[in-house]
Amino acid sequence: MIISSRAKNCLEVEKVLSLIWRNCRSELGVTAFRRLEPASNLKELSYRQAVLLQYKRYTQIYGDLPWSDGISSIRPLIEGAKATGILSGEELLLFKKIIRLASAMREIVPILREEGYAELANLLKGARDFSAEAKSLSVLSDDGRLYDHASPRLKDIRLKLAHAKERARAAGQKLVNDRRFGGFLREPILYLKDERFVVLVKRESVSMFPGVALELSGSGNSVYMEPHSLVRLNNEIAVLVRDEREEERRILRELTEMLLRRERHLLEGEDLLGMVDLLYATTVHMEKGRWTLPETSRKSSFSFHSLLHPLLGEGAVPIDIRCGEHFRILVITGPNTGGKTVALKSTGLAVALAWLGLPIPASAGSWVGDIDHLDVDIGDEQSIEQNLSTFSSHLKNIVEMLKEATDRSLFLLDELGAGTDPQEGAALGVAILEAFLKIGSMVLATTHHNLIKRYALTTPGIETASVEFDSEKLTPTYRLLFGVPGRSNALLIAERLGLPKDVVLRAREELGPHEVSVEEMIGQLQEKQARLNALEERLLAEKEEVNIIKRELEERLFRLEAEKEKALAAADRKAQRIIREAEEAARAYIKKIERASKDAALREASRHQKKLKEITRSSEKREERRIEKLFSVEGNAPKVGDAVSIAGMAVKGIVESIEGDKAVVRSGAVRLEVPVKRIATAKSAPEEETLKVRVEKPVQAPGPSIMVRGLTIDEAIPMVERYLDQAFRAGYGEVAVIHGRGEGILRRAVQELLRTLPYVEDFRLGGPGEGGEGVTIVRFRR
Repeated sequence: MIISSRAKNCLEVEKVLSLIWRNCRSELGVTAFRRLEPASNLKELSYRQAVLLQYKRYTQIYGDLPWSDGISSIRPLIEGAKATGILSGEELLLFKKIIRLASAMREIVPILREEGYAELANLLKGARDFSAEAKSLSVLSDDGRLYDHASPRLKDIRLKLAHAKERARAAGQKLVNDRRFGGFLREPILYLKDERFVVLVKRESVSMFPGVALELSGSGNSVYMEPHSLVRLNNEIAVLVRDEREEERRILRELTEMLLRRERHLLEGEDLLGMVDLLYATTVHMEKGRWTLPETSRKSSFSFHSLLHPLLGEGAVPIDIRCGEHFRILVITGPNTGGKTVALKSTGLAVALAWLGLPIPASAGSWVGDIDHLDVDIGDEQSIEQNLSTFSSHLKNIVEMLKEATDRSLFLLDELGAGTDPQEGAALGVAILEAFLKIGSMVLATTHHNLIKRYALTTPGIETASVEFDSEKLTPTYRLLFGVPGRSNALLIAERLGLPKDVVLRAREELGPHEVSVEEMIGQLQEKQARLNALEERLLAEKEEVNIIKRELEERLFRLEAEKEKALAAADRKAQRIIREAEEAARAYIKKIERASKDAALREASRHQKKLKEITRSSEKREERRIEKLFSVEGNAPKVGDAVSIAGMAVKGIVESIEGDKAVVRSGAVRLEVPVKRIATAKSAPEEETLKVRVEKPVQAPGPSIMVRGLTIDEAIPMVERYLDQAFRAGYGEVAVIHGRGEGILRRAVQELLRTLPYVEDFRLGGPGEGGEGVTIVRFRR
């Protein structure tokens, strides 16, 4: 996608980006934001979104990726090193930090791949192997000094230098302690000036002290002097210091040359760290500002819900705006200061941010489609230097747009037809819209001209919308109403503000009856639209209440059925226990009377055996009644070829044969022999490819997803667990749990449940086009 420079400036894209990049931890992230360009196609856009979502998901679970404070750009240092050939130790430390951090990113790539973060791993694998450079830079201490082991020669020089300083310090200390010189010295202390040991001599004693005067003290009352006895030792130190510095420069130059050979890879590593910081800042902003990542569509269109302009502050009114699917041009009308221009800028900004791969200030469910070009004509661009009037500058911009326009372009035109004669401007505006309509471009245009309003109302492919205006308070509400054009309200405002009635009346007469009737018609349409919108909102609220009640009733019914089944199962277990106890009692009784009459024993055993059979038959009949109650038979007796359901099993099949009280039912590739009284004619034939055999009480076949958004954890978790069990046994490979975004409490509870279920292979958050963070995708074991 291409965003014109005019659009970037007019939409204040960089200013909005600064709201996000202020969360960056380094200048690398800010630079990454400044250099960010729109994705070239939908595939690249989807990749960017996947990287952001995976980064957000990974950091929520495992914590942030490796990072360190104090990193900054090495680009200027590289340019300087090319000129001087050497970097200081402090400058090399910045390279060391970049290399260390890039290497840490590289090391985490296998972990990311193993955990399923493939796109994020692909981003981080761009970090090169800097192990050799890291080893070479290990000779630098944390303050940028070279360690002694940086080279054998440096170690040898520093060892000799330490010994020489030790000898000079001992000789100097002996001198300051000598009573012969005590009266000459300001204080018995040995100083080190420019790597030479000196003493501080009183000014009046300079001529008597055996040494060379170097410089006055700060007060001027004393003189730093180098004693003659230390000259040889100081000269030895000076030579060793010079050798040390030359060796250090040689090492630093070698390190600089080594880094310059890896210039491209180092800069790539810096860019990679900048992208990681960009991801960090973006996710932080998403949490703070509740921005969302829009879904993507292959269609050239967009739809934004509760869209806000981020520069307007908390008082901004959200709007719903769309274009592209059922109409290619949207004409927005209404009074001045009513929010028309803000609607254009908000839309253009959302499209720009979306194609940069960033979140937008809109609610979940928003999406953006395939758009190849974004340009705007907003504001007064009158130029004295270019001798362009307001009208001419607008026309020049539109001419450029028509040259670039395709059926995937988006153009935002403010005050179409303004700046010239109203009739000619309106006619030209209609012609311009018609030209864009023939090309198939998407256009959002604002206007005051009734001619353009009528054209928009009567032309297929063009939709009208208006910014709502409170005629009682004479203030705009900034809400966007689709389907009706807006009134200018100029005469109404003038009258309410105190313009004499005869002046307003004269204006109405001059306006003409046709124009007045159009304004009145528009006003009536707006009032009706407002009532319809209010009614729609009320119906949606009531529908949501009904859905909540429905879910509560379904859950209550499920709990009752579960309790009922639990009670029946407990009764059966009790019956079986009674049987076992009776059998044990019978055996014990037989053993007890072995010595008694055999006939009496056999009679007693026969009586117990009969009782056991009665208990068993009673248990079987209860089970039979329970199954028949769960499976209510409807319609006529089934015959060969009928589609039937089987009691006690969530199975549908086709009757292949009936012999006596037995029937053979084919369900997919499985044939079952069941009693005829256990089958009943089904209302619909089974689908071959979806038939699954499950010996269980009849349950409704689950769909590919379950909605628990808006429920509490106590309400949602049992429903999810039951649904997953049914979906797994129904043969699904993958299903979706729709829990919504919110604060993530329900999402975490659902995912905690998933970790405990043995038949769940893995799970992930939804990707672009799957519902994003509001959905968890579950994959079953097979």
